Amino acid sequence: MSGQEGRATVLIVDDEERVAETYKIRLRDDYAVDIATGGREALEMVDDGYDVVLLDRRMPDVSGDEVLEEIRDRGLSCKVVMVTAVDPDVTLVEMDCDDYIVKPVAKNELHEAIDRALRIATYGERRQELGAKKLKRNVLEVEMHEEELQQSDQYQALEAEIEALETEVDELEAELGIEEVDRFL
Repeated sequence: MSGQEGRATVLIVDDEERVAETYKIRLRDDYAVDIATGGREALEMVDDGYDVVLLDRRMPDVSGDEVLEEIRDRGLSCKVVMVTAVDPDVTLVEMDCDDYIVKPVAKNELHEAIDRALRIATYGERRQELGAKKLKRNVLEVEMHEEELQQSDQYQALEAEIEALETEVDELEAELGIEEVDRFL
């Protein structure tokens, strides 16, 4: 989350300028918000500086589906929430979006979708960090004597970091409704 004052950054992409401005007004108190009024403008603007992209699906110049595909092809780390009047169908299975909400969208729905996307991003980062720390611990436990490890402040700090990350991951899993995630690394 890299916006002004440490706030999450959101790019709203909608060809209906009035809709985009309405979303911006609803979100600007909590997030750093920019607007792109079409797919082409979105592709010029989007980069890793955005945490979440709210993306309309039907736009005349470049469709939201094409923007989504380009975001993924570029390997950008932003979460993408489709915010569209297009009712979902089985093609949703093929879409590499992080969430999908159907217009009209209430203010609280926008906030919930963004907050959920941010928690998912944090969850992924923490799981990756936890896995890396567990791998280091495993290497140390295989290569060093237990007595050496117990006397090492660095090893004790690593153990404390692992415990704290496990707690944080458990809390995020509970918030996100994720059950029985394999954490055996």
